[in-house]
Amino acid sequence: MTYTPQKPPIAETSDQLRARIPGWGADLDPNDRPAVPKEKYDPHPYGAVWDFPDRQVEEWPRERSNEHEFLTPVFGTSCPPRGMSGRIRQHAYRRYSEGRATHWLLLLAADRVDTVGSTLRSFASRHPDNPLTETGILAELKHHGLRSRLGQKRADVVHQPFDLVIVAWPWIAATVLTYRIVRLSRGHRTSARSQARR
Repeated sequence: MTYTPQKPPIAETSDQLRARIPGWGADLDPNDRPAVPKEKYDPHPYGAVWDFPDRQVEEWPRERSNEHEFLTPVFGTSCPPRGMSGRIRQHAYRRYSEGRATHWLLLLAADRVDTVGSTLRSFASRHPDNPLTETGILAELKHHGLRSRLGQKRADVVHQPFDLVIVAWPWIAATVLTYRIVRLSRGHRTSARSQARR
């Protein structure tokens, strides 16, 4: 028996196992295997039956690293490049190698531009983004968010103030921009009225 202080028994030989267990070792001899006449061991050198896979249809120009000759046969289509962020991504792939920091910094910038764009687009929809529910601020207040951080040796506590800035700056920027546009349009209307009175 295993997991006991006694010495385990010596393993039985193949003949002893064959005598004790009916059918044991039936596949030891390839000649006794029922599938041997059908088996043919002649694998393709790459494990596939094609020389080059069928290419996925490219519905729009995809980003491709300038280190590769052509686009991979299969690629993702869930996030097509669009707008200014798409142009930044295409420039990063067309101009800079993946080994350059500039390539990745441009891709990060494109993500930030896309985030701001989607936030601004949400204002034009019937359901704009709600920072109170989407950022988890209410959960922080209701479910002991501060107590879970103070006195704990958590690694994520250091960057949490930056998270507030990253989440809040598009809202602050949109508010300031809206305020300036409204103020500018009121200034133009006021000056137009004063000129009309003269």
